[in-house]
Amino acid sequence: MKFFPSLAALTLCSLISAPLLANEPAPQLTGCAAKRQAIMEQIEQAKAHGNSDQQAGLERALSNVTTYCTDASLKKERENKVLEAKHEVSRRQADLDKAMKKGDSEKINKRKDKLAESRKELQQALDELDK
Repeated sequence: MKFFPSLAALTLCSLISAPLLANEPAPQLTGCAAKRQAIMEQIEQAKAHGNSDQQAGLERALSNVTTYCTDASLKKERENKVLEAKHEVSRRQADLDKAMKKGDSEKINKRKDKLAESRKELQQALDELDK
């Protein structure tokens, strides 16, 4: 007798959760597939706005991505971008340190702004690395 209520509860839970699982989004594309998808979306936007020049350029870009893009090469390109961004952050930090030693508040503020901008670019490069 105890078996039936447990079975009923399990059935009820599975019926309730089924629609929730059905609404789960598809896994996000990564690598070259994501790049192709983004370009195809831009092509559709260009078509919708009647921008044939932009559409032609995007179709060439799509052709190049389809022909030459590999996930390994894209990852390597993104890793290089991260390395360049890290180098830029360290260079900006050195510039800020130098300005702080001199005590010029105007230069310090400029260097802080540039360092913040470089850090933002580094974070964007790191975010792209995961895509």
